[in-house]
Amino acid sequence: MDGMIPAMLSVPPRVSLATLGVVDVARATEFYETLGWRLLPASVPGMVSYFQTDGGLLSLIKTDDISTDAGIAPRAVTDFRGVMLAIHVDSPGAVDEALRAAVQAGATLVKAGSPTTPGGYRGYFTDPDGHLWSIAVP
Repeated sequence: MDGMIPAMLSVPPRVSLATLGVVDVARATEFYETLGWRLLPASVPGMVSYFQTDGGLLSLIKTDDISTDAGIAPRAVTDFRGVMLAIHVDSPGAVDEALRAAVQAGATLVKAGSPTTPGGYRGYFTDPDGHLWSIAVP
C-alpha cells in the first residue's frame, strides 16, 4: 500500500437516532416526558420510546435488549459509558434553569453550571440510568 491513497468510505456524517439503554423503559420515558420532551406515536409502551429532538431522534430501549440484539455482554449500569450527550442553550441562566428542571424531574446533578474557556458556560447531570448530559452555552 506504499504511496496508495485509501478509498473514501461512504458513511454519511450524521446522527439520525441516539438510543439509550435503560433498566426500565416506562420509568425512563416518564423522566424525559417530565423534562417536557414529546413522546412520538411510534413508541411501544414498555418496549421502546421515541422522542423528537431539535436534532435527530432519541430512543429508549432496555439495555439487555440492545446487548442481546448486538450480541455483546451488557456493562454494569453504574459504569461510565464514555459518552456524553449535549444540549446547547442561549444563556448561562438557561443552563442553570435546565439543570434545575432536570434535577426536579429526577436527574442527578453532576456539576453545577460554571464558566468554560473561552467564554462558554456548562453544567452536567445524569438521567436516572446514569447517562451523562451536558447543558451548555457553546
